[in-house]
Amino acid sequence: MRLSNLVLCVGLAATPTCCAALTSKLAACTTGQNETLDMLNRAIEAAPKNAGLLLQRGVLLGSLGKYLDAVADFSKALQLDSKLADAYHERGCAYFKLGKFKESVRDFDRYIELKPQRKASHWQRGISYYYAGQYEDGRRQFEGYQDFDSNDVENAVWRFMCMARRDNMDKARKEILKIGADKRVPMRQVYELFAGRLKPADVLAAAVAGNPKPETRSRQLFYAHLYVGIYFDLEGNKAKALEHLSTAADDHRIDHYMWDVARIHRDLLKASSKK
Repeated sequence: MRLSNLVLCVGLAATPTCCAALTSKLAACTTGQNETLDMLNRAIEAAPKNAGLLLQRGVLLGSLGKYLDAVADFSKALQLDSKLADAYHERGCAYFKLGKFKESVRDFDRYIELKPQRKASHWQRGISYYYAGQYEDGRRQFEGYQDFDSNDVENAVWRFMCMARRDNMDKARKEILKIGADKRVPMRQVYELFAGRLKPADVLAAAVAGNPKPETRSRQLFYAHLYVGIYFDLEGNKAKALEHLSTAADDHRIDHYMWDVARIHRDLLKASSKK
């Protein structure tokens, strides 16, 4: 693909709303990420003050796991255009994946200042609040998300986590959000686990029930081990928590932001155990 065609394809003025959307857009332009990166490098060399191109290259670098390089591109883009809202969102995602939680919160807050209509749906900010130790802010974020989607078990669980850290497990359990029909397996069992009505083994069993196809089975096991691991961590059983979070991150990797959550939570537990 010629450089001019790439520029036309990605759109110099377009700004993405999330990493996945732009990565998909770039993938449609060329068959290989490295080729796409090379083309973006040449486009930026030709137009070094184009904030949109820097933003797009930053997203691609983030999809390749080059988070420091991605942060550098987002920062350059923001130097050129301080109101480029999506650059704050994407840099917030990259900072989170680097374990820089307060920086992530700062960028997500700035993004929402520029796009207040995104406040309720911004679950990534709630997760960053949790890992930054801002549990009350996290609780409010997840309560607000309930107005955006009242059928998301994960939202109820993350609010529970914030309350368990801020107060205690009993209070969090008594005030757990009511959730509608989340049809994802094994989310209903995850909800019942945190509500105190099921055991971790029930969640793991639900993930493999019915002999699902290998890809589906692995994805369901990822979420089962992720939330069982988090549950054990809240219960104070760090060894079991690390076991399940390691299984989620190492054995059932998925192409989703939540995989980074599993990886980060695992690494924090490992660091804590070494201390």
